[in-house]
Amino acid sequence: MKGLILFAHGARDSRWAQPFERLQTILQARQPARQVALAYLELMSPRLPASVADMVALGILQIDIAPMFLGVGAHIREDFPRIVADLRAQYPQVEISVLPVLGESETLLQGIADWVVQGVEE
Repeated sequence: MKGLILFAHGARDSRWAQPFERLQTILQARQPARQVALAYLELMSPRLPASVADMVALGILQIDIAPMFLGVGAHIREDFPRIVADLRAQYPQVEISVLPVLGESETLLQGIADWVVQGVEE
C-alpha cells in the first residue's frame, strides 16, 4: 500500500480545515488502494511527523506528500524541507516523495482562472 499526505498550514479555527478534509475524502474514494491522510505545519493536529509515523505503523513504505500551499513562502522554502529531511533520516526504509506546491500546476491555475471568470461574469 502507498500513502498520500495532504500537508497544509493549519489554523486556530477548525472550520478552516473543512476543504482539506473534503479533498481527503475525494482522494480516498478515487484511490482506495492508497492511504490518504492530512497533516498540518502548525496550529492543528496531526503534524506531519505524526501522520508519517501512522503510515509507517501500517506498513506503508512509499509516501507522497502534497503541500497544499498555493505559493512558495518561508514555510515551504525553509520549514518544510527541514521536516522532510528529518523524516527521511528517521525512516530511511521509507520512500518519501514531495509533490510541487499547488501554484506550480498549470492545470490548477487554469481551473482557478476559469472559476474566477465564471464568478465575475455571472
